[in-house]
Amino acid sequence: MAALATFHRQSSGAGDSKRPRLMGDILFLTHRVPWPPNRGDKIRSHHILRKLMEFAPVHLACFADDEAEAAETSDLQNGLTSCHIVRRTKPQWMAGIEALVSGKSISVTSFGSKQLQNWIGGLINHGNVDCIFVFSGQMAQYIPDSFSGRVIMDFADVDSAKFESYGDEGYWPMSWINKREGRLLKAFEYKTGARSDKSLFVSTAEAQLFQQRSGLSTAKIMALGNGIDLEFYRPEVVETTKLGGAGPLLVFTGQMDYRPNIEAVASFSKHVMPKILVHFPDTQFAIVGRAPTEAVWGLDGKNGTQVVGAVDDIRTWLKAADVVVAPLRIARGIQNKILEAMAMGKPVVASGDAAEGIDAIHGQHFLVAENIQQEASLICNLLEDPTEADWLGSNAAKLVRDQYSWEHQLFELPGICGLDDHQFAEAAE
Repeated sequence: MAALATFHRQSSGAGDSKRPRLMGDILFLTHRVPWPPNRGDKIRSHHILRKLMEFAPVHLACFADDEAEAAETSDLQNGLTSCHIVRRTKPQWMAGIEALVSGKSISVTSFGSKQLQNWIGGLINHGNVDCIFVFSGQMAQYIPDSFSGRVIMDFADVDSAKFESYGDEGYWPMSWINKREGRLLKAFEYKTGARSDKSLFVSTAEAQLFQQRSGLSTAKIMALGNGIDLEFYRPEVVETTKLGGAGPLLVFTGQMDYRPNIEAVASFSKHVMPKILVHFPDTQFAIVGRAPTEAVWGLDGKNGTQVVGAVDDIRTWLKAADVVVAPLRIARGIQNKILEAMAMGKPVVASGDAAEGIDAIHGQHFLVAENIQQEASLICNLLEDPTEADWLGSNAAKLVRDQYSWEHQLFELPGICGLDDHQFAEAAE
């Protein structure tokens, strides 16, 4: 693995050398370059990093999946005290062998890098780092054993539970691999949570699940929710465009090489769309998102399904949709896709797993389906009653604007990192 970008600049406060130093530096570790904010994990890491930079000098250490990601730029770079980006080149088979030999999870060995470890060690030994903020569990391996400062671990979701679910549903040998991954990740999550001053999760449900599985004190575990860029997701700034066919348009958005998204659209296309087409034969189901796999492309043209792939502006498809669907069969945490659709004033029909963690009411802000049959029924009801659909979407937009701004969701972050209210107020002046 080679370092693709690295720099270090002198700074005495939150990206502005004129500000007084209110606390030591923060080292922010994340498994992907946190810009641009164009997928779920990068959206969260991007906004957390931006908030951290408001009140402390921040160093960033992260990975890039490819050269294109490493070449992306952001205004955040100008405010960082230092930055070290390493290109991930380790093949999955090699990570698997390392995992078997070392007794570690594949999630951890996939992100193992001696180079990144050395850079972090040098920064800790010679810098002024008071706090390490870790985004995503696999990056916790880089917390030095000797570090005596504050450690904040943002797990976001309980990943071990997801792999356990995969293990229960799959066939050997993948079932064995996933069960092993779930078991080892659960132990790693416990060790990391015990080491951290705070463990953060995107929802109360995820935080409670981790507490139950780990047995750690509730004082060390809390929910820190996701927000939405409310300036970006405004329907009035997006041109109205007719997309899809002449009939109703159902839209699913997401990263389309991600297993839960793949399984969701496959299930919806094969099992839900035929039920909808009986009542609304011209309905189109559009799958919108980057990197569709072969399995996803195989759905194109069947049961009214259209695989769109990556688009320049996801908002155009959200605005064109009659209903946005989120039929995930396995889901963890908060689904940004639902919040984005709600912010655009769209009626959403979601599975129970996808809706978990969103503080909204079934029948008032969105609709939650318990099974495939109910998904089809709820969608047909909305297509039959556009006035009801508009009412639901309007309620959804108001809820998101009241509760899901990033400023609102990250309000407690300075205190979590050790800055008291008086200090943060001083920093903001």
